[in-house]
Amino acid sequence: RREHSGRDRQLGGPVSVGSDVTSQHPWRERRFRTFCVLCTVERLGIVGRELAAGRAALKPGLTMLVLFETSVGYAIFKVLNEKKLQEVDSLWKEFETPEKANKIVKLKHFEKFQDTAEALAAFTALMEGKINKQLKKVLKKIVKEAHEPLAVADAKLGGVIKEKLNLSCIHSPVVNELMRGIRSQMDGLIPGVEPREMAAMCLGLAHSLSRYRLKFSADKVDTMIVQAISLLDDLDKELNNYIMRCREWYGWHFPELGKIISDNLTYCKCLQKVGDRKNYASATLSELLPEEVEAEVKAAAEISMGTEVSEEDICNILHLCTQVIEISEYRTQLYEYLQNRMMAIAPNVTVMVGELVGARLIAHAGSLLNLAKHAASTVQILGAEKALFRALKSRRDTPKYGLIYHASLVGQTSPKHKGKISRMLAAKTVLAIRYDAFGEDSSSAMGVENRAKLEARLRTLEDRGIRKISGTGKALAKAEKYEHKSEVKTYDPSADSTLPTCSKKRKLEQVDKEDEIIEKKAKKAKVKIKVEEEEEVLVVEEQETSVKKKKKKDKKKHIKEEPLSEEEPCTSTAISSPEKKKKKKKKRDSED
Repeated sequence: RREHSGRDRQLGGPVSVGSDVTSQHPWRERRFRTFCVLCTVERLGIVGRELAAGRAALKPGLTMLVLFETSVGYAIFKVLNEKKLQEVDSLWKEFETPEKANKIVKLKHFEKFQDTAEALAAFTALMEGKINKQLKKVLKKIVKEAHEPLAVADAKLGGVIKEKLNLSCIHSPVVNELMRGIRSQMDGLIPGVEPREMAAMCLGLAHSLSRYRLKFSADKVDTMIVQAISLLDDLDKELNNYIMRCREWYGWHFPELGKIISDNLTYCKCLQKVGDRKNYASATLSELLPEEVEAEVKAAAEISMGTEVSEEDICNILHLCTQVIEISEYRTQLYEYLQNRMMAIAPNVTVMVGELVGARLIAHAGSLLNLAKHAASTVQILGAEKALFRALKSRRDTPKYGLIYHASLVGQTSPKHKGKISRMLAAKTVLAIRYDAFGEDSSSAMGVENRAKLEARLRTLEDRGIRKISGTGKALAKAEKYEHKSEVKTYDPSADSTLPTCSKKRKLEQVDKEDEIIEKKAKKAKVKIKVEEEEEVLVVEEQETSVKKKKKKDKKKHIKEEPLSEEEPCTSTAISSPEKKKKKKKKRDSED
């Protein structure tokens, strides 16, 4: 059709195959119909050859055995009437009732499975195209002795049987129809097996096979972890509320007890054992408290400033204490269950970050598989989403850690290195999560190894021995080669004290020369001092003369600026008098 439509487009004719093509190009329609007929004949020929092969295997006078697998065991049937197998289309009519089916086939041997585990092993071997030991024994015992062809439902299984046991196997459409008929009347053809037992075994085997194919384990159900950690958090909140209520309630009667006993569970057990404050004097609390604390409690009970309460109030307080003790015991039991579950499902994550942090990470992601899909940077800030978006909105620094902050490795780090350690811990934790989620091995060796590396890295950070790793830092990080330089020191003999060759008494000429040299040096020093003093005096005189010149210039300017009016002689005289006084003062200052 594609070829014809392409030609029609080139010729400008119609594209559809129908009456238009028949009317315009009838030879194309005939050609297309001939092609369809040839394809049908070829297909029918293949089916015919298969049927012929099946009929050829069923030689007259030679019986055939049928291997039929059930969820209860292996069944081997013997074909009684081979003529009925020649008619494939009408073979289903021979299996309409159990009576008709028993005329076609008859049970020769039935090998029953002992339990579901054996059935699972047998069917997994069949699915992989292998022969189970049990099936091999049956075939050697029943089929090989009979020297009859064996009809099988799987061609791959037939090839393996023929290769290993040298048995002729048949697989054809006739065999498929025969298997379908046996399956429809299985309850009547296999005696000794109840329908209920057959259905139960079939259901159990189906679940086991699906788990095997999906690599599913009932111990690795992370839903239990999600529920357990949520319940643990709820119990902690309820316990806190109950204990605070109990302390406040009993504090009206005996307020000093809450300050002496800080442990909540011990506090409730003391209340449950003693009750009223008056009973502490005669009660023995050695099982709950040390001797010093017990003596302090008894002394405080005698001089307590609490109010008196009725017996009904004490009873209600004791009921509350009983609830607190029971919830605390259940909380410890739930924590142990969570520890065991985490070690079964995610052992490497448990080693890296602990049971509680690992369980909270799984619960926050929804499942272990969802957590394995996250990147290391996401796992690092998992649980701090509000702070992250708040920081992005306000354009501030994003948080460095979320739930992983509560891990022991981050907690024991100094505040300076918490961000770095949390980043490295998140990277190693993601590897552990993926190994636990997708790995077949359930050991915690990988987690132990990675934790040791992180602890070593933490020690180097704390010791400030950070090594450069990236880029050219490798060359810088290499320590220089140590070369020992041995310096040989020699002894200087000139430093030895030797006896003088000349006498200790100096001559008079030497003494006179030394005195003259000393006098010359003293004279030179005096001359230098005088010259320096004269230079200082000259500098001071020059400074004084420059100051006087400046003052004279200022006076001249001041006199020019003041106009002398002839009409007012009195004022001029009045003005001139203070000028004279100023001149006298300036002369005195200069002389001083």
